[in-house]
Amino acid sequence: MGARPLPLRPDGFGEVQPTPPELVNRSLPTHDFLPPPPGDAFASRVGPVPADVLARSTWQPACPVEASELSYVQVSFWGFDRHAHTGELLVARTGAQAVVQVFGRLFALRFPIEEMRITAPAELAAAPTGDGNDTSAFVCRPVRGQGNWSAHAYGLAVDLNPFCNPYTKGDLVLPELASAYVDRGTVRPGMVLPGGDVVRAFAAVGWSWGGDWTSPTDRMHFSANGQ
Repeated sequence: MGARPLPLRPDGFGEVQPTPPELVNRSLPTHDFLPPPPGDAFASRVGPVPADVLARSTWQPACPVEASELSYVQVSFWGFDRHAHTGELLVARTGAQAVVQVFGRLFALRFPIEEMRITAPAELAAAPTGDGNDTSAFVCRPVRGQGNWSAHAYGLAVDLNPFCNPYTKGDLVLPELASAYVDRGTVRPGMVLPGGDVVRAFAAVGWSWGGDWTSPTDRMHFSANGQ
């Protein structure tokens, strides 16, 4: 995964290509970045961002939030491999407990998540491969195709299973190899559906879903500020 850079479109995104057959019903095992939780009970931890975690994140002084305004959140999640894993997120300190509540609910529902880890700086400049599926929150970047800061740059948004829940705008699909998942009529594990359990879990803490937007339609995206 992530080994074949895509040709670039004029807009700078990768060329949208058909989904490889092995990813049409994506169900890959999770690689553990953190020790898995003991047992099958949901576990969480919220605290200040450790220096080593901050150093491997996309945070820098030019970001629109101070490092002290972010929390380091660890939560249990179920992988597509049906094992419990530990994920990590950077989120706005004011929204940390809400995020824990949501992922506690998803854990109880056994909603599968492929991976959940901090986005590294190198990923922002890497050539697109179109096959990523990392669930993430804080990323210091602008809105796609724009110059203003994304809600992710404030730690106020979560992207959930991006490959299973692609962003679309016109002929653009992100991730670029996830076209098979634009068809929401074929329901597969890891998908977020209108009015479904995942949307309700985020709505319960006041977060809205980008899948309700018209253009773009951002099926992976949940945010505290509606952006």
